[in-house]
Amino acid sequence: MELSEQVAHLAPVWARYTNIIVERGDGATLIATDGRQYLDFTCGIGVTNTGHCHPAVVAAIREQAGLLLHGQANIVHHQPMLALVAALRGVLPESLDTFFFSNSGAEAVEGAVKLARQVTGRSSIIAFEGGFHGRTAGAMALTSSKGTYRTGHAPLPSGVYTAPYAACLHCAVARAAGRDPGAISAAAPQAECCGEPLRRLEHMLHTQVAPDDIAAMVIEPVIGEGGYIVPPQSFLQGLRRICDEHGILLVLDEVQTGFGRTGTLFAFEQFGIVPDVLIMAKGLASGLPLSAIAARRAIMGRWRPGSHGGTYGGNALACAAAVATLQVMHAEHLPQRAATLGQLLRAELMALREDETAISDVRGLGLMVGVELAAADGSPAAALARRVLARCREAGLLLLSCGPYDNVVRFIPPLVVDEAQLRHAVRIFGAALRAG
Repeated sequence: MELSEQVAHLAPVWARYTNIIVERGDGATLIATDGRQYLDFTCGIGVTNTGHCHPAVVAAIREQAGLLLHGQANIVHHQPMLALVAALRGVLPESLDTFFFSNSGAEAVEGAVKLARQVTGRSSIIAFEGGFHGRTAGAMALTSSKGTYRTGHAPLPSGVYTAPYAACLHCAVARAAGRDPGAISAAAPQAECCGEPLRRLEHMLHTQVAPDDIAAMVIEPVIGEGGYIVPPQSFLQGLRRICDEHGILLVLDEVQTGFGRTGTLFAFEQFGIVPDVLIMAKGLASGLPLSAIAARRAIMGRWRPGSHGGTYGGNALACAAAVATLQVMHAEHLPQRAATLGQLLRAELMALREDETAISDVRGLGLMVGVELAAADGSPAAALARRVLARCREAGLLLLSCGPYDNVVRFIPPLVVDEAQLRHAVRIFGAALRAG
């Protein structure tokens, strides 16, 4: 049977952007079995930050494959995991010094929630509007980026309360005060929050759930699937203050924002805060399944042995790839590269916005940039976004959408992308947008 004939035997639960059958990848490019090349600005949904098949990562995987594929973490220590612990300790704040490894972002989120509940003795969790934390049951309960992710799966685990996120573009309070929400959104994280999301959170703590019942607040420092929303610094700093005041753990989900994506190794570095618990995945191992939870020893040490675990977490091959990934990040200055090229990308897209009225907003940090499309009446232009993505694909550029209405086109290229590729991508996107 031809490979194409096997497609019909894949579960249709995977919502598909393309039916391209890929043979290989190189840097920012994917090459299909028919020989056609595509500029990949999906990055495997923010995973291949070092590019497809970076030589140093491939070499580390090959070397490790000849030594040990699987050394289960309950049974043995293996060198790649210990090397990864040392590498992470070298790039994280001193307080985040103890680690647990899993396979996926959702698993790490589930583990972080279990950790928070066990060590605090509290049961409730606060999540935030627009957040995406995964598709397993506990992670779904925290997710509000799109109703589709939760449809048909109720009842979900209880004890989760959803608080407002500082989404400045759609802030009615800022608009009523005469402030330009679009300008605030564009200036984030340096922009000053109006304070309304924090006021509503404080009100929640008086009306829906008592602070003494809350184990953790779980939040993306930059909203991903929910629309690529960058909050003001003061919002996250306010959460840090509230958590400190009430003994609540602040858990940052940096599954998508981590490992250079936003212009620093981790997004929290740009907000003047340090979390109690940090969740990592996606870009950690350049495409191999690996996620991590980091916290200070005083927290991790209260997680009872045997109350959490996993067979494949911290797999030797994935850990070797992660060590090589961090070495590449440092040697090639990929976070700094993301910051510089991200400024160029936003400038190019803002210039396009001057002529294209369908672009209502351009926002993001580093090479995590969203372009929101709206109709003349301001309503979400989801159908236009679908057409634009299809035309870009036909022209050799792969992009994704996001947001609750799927009207935000997201640019997440590998951090090794070059300036010429960025400009070419914007030209393709502009032509697709002009075609309507």
